[in-house]
Amino acid sequence: MADAIRAALTSLIDHAPLFPPASLPVPEALAEDRRARAGEHAWMLARLVWPASRLDELEGEDRALSVLLDGPYDGDPRAEAVETRWDAGLDGLSGEAYVELPLGDGLEEKVAALAGRGLRAKVRCGGAEVPLPAALGRFLAACRNAGVPFKATAGLHHPLAAPGRHGFLNVLAACAFADEAALGEEVELTAVALRWRERTADADELARVRREQLVAVGSCSFFEPVDDLKALGIL
Repeated sequence: MADAIRAALTSLIDHAPLFPPASLPVPEALAEDRRARAGEHAWMLARLVWPASRLDELEGEDRALSVLLDGPYDGDPRAEAVETRWDAGLDGLSGEAYVELPLGDGLEEKVAALAGRGLRAKVRCGGAEVPLPAALGRFLAACRNAGVPFKATAGLHHPLAAPGRHGFLNVLAACAFADEAALGEEVELTAVALRWRERTADADELARVRREQLVAVGSCSFFEPVDDLKALGIL
């Protein structure tokens, strides 16, 4: 893969239009997802995030899913992944399962427990509370050291960090350069490389980071990050 932009952004967005702040009704959520799939930047789409309790509202919808386990779940042939929370327990989880972890005491032990079971991690980067860069950086380091891939969600609609928010390109840079300082500093993505300070990560390195670390970004909007990337001249 020669293009660093493609390496960084392919299948990046797990689309979650039912969830805040978009909170679209089901017909509008599905219409928005179909519009995203039909557009020129559909290559950036990954799965549709959908709660287990509402799978019956997807009857006849042919779409790869990441199922949020908010209730009983008997499986779904469209599900490629499931998502849950640490306090719901790990029993019964297998395959590509993302477990949202609290960013507090015992974080490294929790990540190690996921590694031991072949599970993946999930981190909330915004919403009711925006974690400090040091807390998010600790999560990234724990996952990197344990070899645990993860997805990031909430508050990551924008590529670049700004006061009061994180940016998904900054998270990618912090992974690529193994340095939490990249979470709050200027980064640049071109067809050649992701750049931060005097360091660069080329397409091959970015593809590795996407495979082994930052697998996806959950966003209730697909078009907001796309529009921001256009405004930056990346797309």
